[in-house]
Amino acid sequence: MFKTPFNICLLVIFIVSSCKTTAPPQKVVTEARPLLEIGNETFSIDEYEDSYNKNKYASDSAKALTPEEYLSLYTDTKIKVLQAKQDGKDTTTDYKEEITSYREQLAKNHLVDKVLVEKLANEAYTRLKQEVRASHILVGVSEDASPSDTLEAYRAAIALRGRLEEGSDFADMAMKFSKDPAAKTTKGDLGYFTAFQTLYPIETAAYTLAVGKISQPVRTKAGYHLIRVADRRASRGMVQIAHIMVQVDTSATLAQKESAKTRINEAYEHLQDGEEWTDVVESYSDDKQSRRNNGLLPMFGTGQMVPEIEEASFALTKVNAYSKPVLTMYGWHIVRLVEKKSIETYAVMAPSLRKKVVTDSRSKVIEQVNAKRLRDKYAIQEFADQWNAVAALADSTLRTGKWDYMRAVSNDWSASTLFKIEQKPFDALTFLTYVKRKQSPKAKDASPAVIFRRYYNDYVTESLFDYEKEHLEETNPEFKSLMDEIREGVLLSQMMEENVWQRSLSDSTGQQSFYDRNKDRYNFPERALATIVSAKDTQTVNAIRKTLATSPYKLERKSREILFDLNSTEIGNEQIDALTDLYIVMEKNPEYIVEIAGYRSADETEMTSATRIRNVVKYLNARNIPILRIIEKDYGSFRPTAEPERNRRVGFQFYSESRKDVEKVYNSETGKTVMIQDGYFTRENPQFSKFKWQTGEQSVTSDNMVFWTNVRKIEPARGKTFAEARGSVINDYQKELEKQWLARLQQKFPVKVNPQELDKIKR
Repeated sequence: MFKTPFNICLLVIFIVSSCKTTAPPQKVVTEARPLLEIGNETFSIDEYEDSYNKNKYASDSAKALTPEEYLSLYTDTKIKVLQAKQDGKDTTTDYKEEITSYREQLAKNHLVDKVLVEKLANEAYTRLKQEVRASHILVGVSEDASPSDTLEAYRAAIALRGRLEEGSDFADMAMKFSKDPAAKTTKGDLGYFTAFQTLYPIETAAYTLAVGKISQPVRTKAGYHLIRVADRRASRGMVQIAHIMVQVDTSATLAQKESAKTRINEAYEHLQDGEEWTDVVESYSDDKQSRRNNGLLPMFGTGQMVPEIEEASFALTKVNAYSKPVLTMYGWHIVRLVEKKSIETYAVMAPSLRKKVVTDSRSKVIEQVNAKRLRDKYAIQEFADQWNAVAALADSTLRTGKWDYMRAVSNDWSASTLFKIEQKPFDALTFLTYVKRKQSPKAKDASPAVIFRRYYNDYVTESLFDYEKEHLEETNPEFKSLMDEIREGVLLSQMMEENVWQRSLSDSTGQQSFYDRNKDRYNFPERALATIVSAKDTQTVNAIRKTLATSPYKLERKSREILFDLNSTEIGNEQIDALTDLYIVMEKNPEYIVEIAGYRSADETEMTSATRIRNVVKYLNARNIPILRIIEKDYGSFRPTAEPERNRRVGFQFYSESRKDVEKVYNSETGKTVMIQDGYFTRENPQFSKFKWQTGEQSVTSDNMVFWTNVRKIEPARGKTFAEARGSVINDYQKELEKQWLARLQQKFPVKVNPQELDKIKR
């Protein structure tokens, strides 16, 4: 396929990797000659060797290029980049914005403490193997409280712990003293949990305490917590269930509660009598979302579902087994086991764990470690007098998030330096603007002085982070090398776009001329136009053949029909669910056509079924399903059924003009054992190797599979027309344009190679 601007990235990855990829060596006085001289530029053997070692398999993954063979690719790349710089492409606004965007993305990866992230991910994985049940008592105090208020809360937590150690009941103390709003009902019990399901400090205390022990006060944003571990157990893994839910909440009347209980018991009896799960879900479940998928819920683990459902789900041991009715705060449920699986290996979970540890509450640990690292790495000079002057601006409006330094004073804070990082000054005005932008409402007990100081510490840390990001090329050779490659890669893609790709696509005269000069390159071999079908058995093959005999192809797939009350034609809430399912199928399958079949009972007017069809069509049209994808069939009162209510229905049958849709439907039932291919095949095509090279129908059994083909015609070998060869022509024309362009550049930028230096490269 010819290159277009859409595959620039692929070309850039290949080409720029041939450029410099390591930081340049420190300049020293040396007599060593450069390996290459291109125009006025020189390139060292170290640069070339690094690029060669990375890209010597670029042309053939099985065979390495020699240093001499790679030299032309390397020099061609450098010549193109030199021309780009001479044209000033590295000074344009678009170029600078693109490089800045790349730099922002790459810098994030180089500023992460990967060792710490990996440590936290491993720790989390170890904890996920175990579930802990713990209780807590919260002594409330905000993170921005004054030192005296914070100390008072800490002492209160220590006193409470003393009483607990002396034998006071933890649950009673939680009900009386905990500031957790749920403690009145939970008695401080947090239930079973595992990693990522509570705040990291609480999680850490729970996983490090022995059963029955009480922690020292644990600090979070909410205050000080006392943690008591009640139990530990091995992880129960993950479970997926389907459920039937009869909705009833705690505020329902007694009659409503009894009615809900009667309905769930009826549903349970139907299951006991052998009725299909899907039918009972459809008839009884009030959970509209899951009912569309036979009651299926997402997979979950401990702490992710209401306790009653969790216990009922994990108690089931056999797939498709179901529970007795279970009451929760949402109503009555019957739970059916779909799948159970244990915790996956670390290798599988590691990528998601690494993402979680940098986004959940343990990310605070990463931030604190990073802040300390930056303070140790860079020289920081802070000015106490300037800070004291600025700190006087803190007032009670910081608690409400409406603080504005302009109301307080009119000083020129831009002239006041708060601190320096490696001699770079940071003025007070920028900090005050930062506070104004970052502020948010705080707790009532928050101290304005503490809030202000926290903003200052955060500002210093962010400034250090930004300073390191700005100077990454100076401190990180790997990052510098990568940015050099990207800069050259962007310039290279711009030059290729301008001189090769766009010219080859827009120059139709040049394409035609190239084709006329090289017609012998573009030929079709002898080909058979055929359809090939394979399946596990002859019955399936014959069924597919019958389906493919008429287009559009009737699919073995229907959508849920909708029923109407007597003489009713309007689309109501009862029909919307089924029509939504129909719309989703049509939206996901753009080749689908739906037949809408309307029916009426004998005692309804003749227009009733037609009106029902028309209203369904209006619904689909309103959701951008065009009339061209709809077939209307009005069967009136013909084809009556034994179920009277179904005589007032609209049914849906899917068709498609795509053989791949037929294949997909069959494979949804047979587990990807059906294959349908249609088009031209050569003698060498492995799909056609089982058949004779002749027209007509053939059947073959091989490797426990049945293969059938219908060869409609066999075409002799012939040359391709320009239209048929255009893709290959453009690709070849691009190569010619690039060759011509390079020839001109090579005259402009003569290349000198030092063969003695080239011989030093290890092969």
